Amino acid sequence: MDWKKEFKPLLLIVTVFLAVFYMPVGTPRFDNAVYEALALVRYYAREHVILCLIPAFFIAGAIGVFISQASVMKYLGAGANKFLSYGVASVSGTVLAVCSCTILPLFAGIYKMGAGIGAATAFLYAGPAINVLAIVLTARVLGPQMGIARAVGAVVFSIVIGLCMHCIYRKEEAVKAANQVAMPQEENTRPLWKTAAYFFVMIAVLVFANWGQPMQETGIWNVIYQNKWIVTTVFALIFGIILITWFKLEWWKLAAAAVPAAIIAALAPRFIVSEFQPVAAFAAASVGFSAVISTEKGEIGEWFSSTWIFAKQIMPLLLFGVLVAGFLLGRVGNEGIIPSEWVSAAVGGNSFRAVFFASIAGAFMYFATLTEVPILQGLIGNGMGQGPALALLLAGPALSLPSMLVLYGVMGLKKLITFIILVVIMATTSGMIYGNFFG
Repeated sequence: MDWKKEFKPLLLIVTVFLAVFYMPVGTPRFDNAVYEALALVRYYAREHVILCLIPAFFIAGAIGVFISQASVMKYLGAGANKFLSYGVASVSGTVLAVCSCTILPLFAGIYKMGAGIGAATAFLYAGPAINVLAIVLTARVLGPQMGIARAVGAVVFSIVIGLCMHCIYRKEEAVKAANQVAMPQEENTRPLWKTAAYFFVMIAVLVFANWGQPMQETGIWNVIYQNKWIVTTVFALIFGIILITWFKLEWWKLAAAAVPAAIIAALAPRFIVSEFQPVAAFAAASVGFSAVISTEKGEIGEWFSSTWIFAKQIMPLLLFGVLVAGFLLGRVGNEGIIPSEWVSAAVGGNSFRAVFFASIAGAFMYFATLTEVPILQGLIGNGMGQGPALALLLAGPALSLPSMLVLYGVMGLKKLITFIILVVIMATTSGMIYGNFFG
């Protein structure tokens, strides 16, 4: 037997065996960490998979089918106008109120279609970071200075990180740009305004289905929240009309797909907990819609195939990453295997050590949309400095352990490590500057 060849498998088997053999089952902290891991995965499945990821997968799949590669290269390609491409990418978060996990299918879609690494990573950072609702909530809870610093920092971050990624991989980008110039231009099959309207309606369904409850019970944000499912339904109906009139999908198929959702929404409040009734209806509509378009031929069938590729590539890694994140850090207000007092002690004051640790912790922690604000509110109450708080706000929404696992498969280890380092450096620098002025 060639032991040199078999050494790695043997080492893996021995390592796993020793880890299982000495697993501290029965100790309160370990058992609680296991519970927190499962609880966080359950929370993620209930709050994000159906309403966030499923629409995001459909949008990502549509990018690969209904947007020509020539259009992506024109506006976001390696050789595109930098002012235009980075300007579009840096403000994308004002439209997409999504977390670091939900942005992944959209990033993968534009990157695989030929977007330059600079513009693509600017979009990747900006999507969850420049979130209007999160910035407004930050200003209300943590103060207007912190809200403004987060907004300005997120816009500047996305552009600087994108430019740095472009410069670091400029040789690779130059080759990509040369290849893109040599590619033949694709003929558009439908007007640009129709494609734009199609994506706008899908994004509207994603945004309004995930519209969070505001802190105040008055105002336009609360009105939208109280009527979010009505608004979502209206956009879903418009989307159906678009598919029937522009994409020639037969109306009776869409009607049949909508029947289970209509039954759940109208007749099943006795059998389903009220808070899950809209989610159950949305899930039924998604399953029915998937069943319809999966049997179609042409571009509609290609759309489902592209969507399914993203789903099976990203979903398992995300769920595993969320499981690990829950085991290590727990949920909001609950501890994982790492004691919360360790984190609180490490981010006290405005020292470089505290800011740097907050940047690292923020990059690896998983934050659902808007949850970073109450987490920070509690940490600041326990002595966290203003500098570390801003660093965590800027690093946290853009990255997480689950998203890192997915990004590894999309952009590769080298680019992923570069992106993580740039996020940590920028968050640390901003936190140090802010802490010295406002700490």
